[in-house]
Amino acid sequence: MIDKEFAEHFASDWIDAWNSHDLDRILSHYSEQFEMFSPAIIQITGEPSGTLKGKNAVGAYWAKALQLIPDLQFELLSILIGVNSITLYYKGARSRLTAEVFHFGLDHQVLCAHAYYAV
Repeated sequence: MIDKEFAEHFASDWIDAWNSHDLDRILSHYSEQFEMFSPAIIQITGEPSGTLKGKNAVGAYWAKALQLIPDLQFELLSILIGVNSITLYYKGARSRLTAEVFHFGLDHQVLCAHAYYAV
């Protein structure tokens, strides 16, 4: 089960990693089998399913996103805890409101994540 201490540490480190634009640091939170679900995948990669599987595929997508948005900065607004999951609510690219749900394995590495964006 995820507790408040883990959730707060994960959120802080995850936001800091993204704001540093250090792809290796960002990817350190994820398992090798990581799956990402996001409408932005469709826009940036052209993958019509909006899904990428594997840490390498997601890393390539994020590398491209970081190049497209060099001033990317995230601002954490709230942390929500679920069963083996955390939702981070934050201001993302261009201050767009974003919720991202992270599902964790027993090793506390992210197995899959779903991103949602305000319209």
